[in-house]
Amino acid sequence: MDQAWVKSRGGEFTGAGEFFGGTAATVGRQPLPGISAINCTEQLGVAGPWSERLAHFRLAFTPSNGEELQSEYHVPREHAVAAIEAMRTLSARIALLLVSEVRSIAADDLWLSPNSERAGVALHFTWKPEQAAVEALLPALEAALAPFAVRPHWSKLFQTDAVTLATSFPWLDDFRALADRLDPAGKFRNDFLERTVFGR
Repeated sequence: MDQAWVKSRGGEFTGAGEFFGGTAATVGRQPLPGISAINCTEQLGVAGPWSERLAHFRLAFTPSNGEELQSEYHVPREHAVAAIEAMRTLSARIALLLVSEVRSIAADDLWLSPNSERAGVALHFTWKPEQAAVEALLPALEAALAPFAVRPHWSKLFQTDAVTLATSFPWLDDFRALADRLDPAGKFRNDFLERTVFGR
């Protein structure tokens, strides 16, 4: 690890002194090495609305380097260390990685949230733009994380099937029932949703 981005409500973290052995940055940083931080959100303790600080990149600019693929898996917070250790067994194959992030996220009550009813840790991967190689790696990565009640990020690359997702997201059946009731003709569905959510 070479960076820790601390995002907090005003006054909760001053940014002064040490943070787990690291010292505060004196200039803005970009998650990817060697790239300017110009597109990143304000840093160095500059306060602002959460909608402009939660993301790493300014909304009007291209995020990251603009050409990578991403995956993200969420595990309960108590499984974070074991899940990271399991991923390290695949380090030779994860050479496709540009950068990764580990984020701690509070529990919520949203039906399809990866953190529904549990505090979690997000294990994020920004991949090189090699789609076939990334998709070939994902089943092994997901198998390594399976013992840790893993849930994928819905809008990033994953291979988990609808049957497994139904056991991972406790409110998925409720969402399916609501979708069937409000959209019986399936006008707001696509192939991805049919494969992952509805399993048809």
